[in-house]
Amino acid sequence: MVSPGLKRREKSNVTRAEHGGPDGERHPKSLEFYRRLGVDIPESEDDVPFAMHRMESGVTMFWDTVFAQRYDPEWTEPGDGYRVMLEFFLADNDAVDAKYEAMIGYGYHGRAAPVQTTGPYAAMVDDPDGNVVLITAG
Repeated sequence: MVSPGLKRREKSNVTRAEHGGPDGERHPKSLEFYRRLGVDIPESEDDVPFAMHRMESGVTMFWDTVFAQRYDPEWTEPGDGYRVMLEFFLADNDAVDAKYEAMIGYGYHGRAAPVQTTGPYAAMVDDPDGNVVLITAG
């Protein structure tokens, strides 16, 4: 089911919101990762505990280092596996190949090299918070 106001497989930069963990040291690294994917986040956001960016599609991405630990007394850092999977749509297969190579060139972990799946042409890269970013040809 798609949330009201969101379109399935909309050709925007991202279709899901991201919530980073409370590790303040990872916050700037996470924002840098998403800047390198093409999200326009001001560098001034590196020094604040909460950063938010509204995409052209209307989807809002946010990174927070304090909310969970402040308001959820039972919150713990997730263990094995990843927290969420984010999907970024690019123009075509060549754009997916180029973005994947650029991201692993920056030192990010390439979880899966570009491949034609039973659906879209896609690759996967881990962000600094342990989330998987799916890069697909839209």
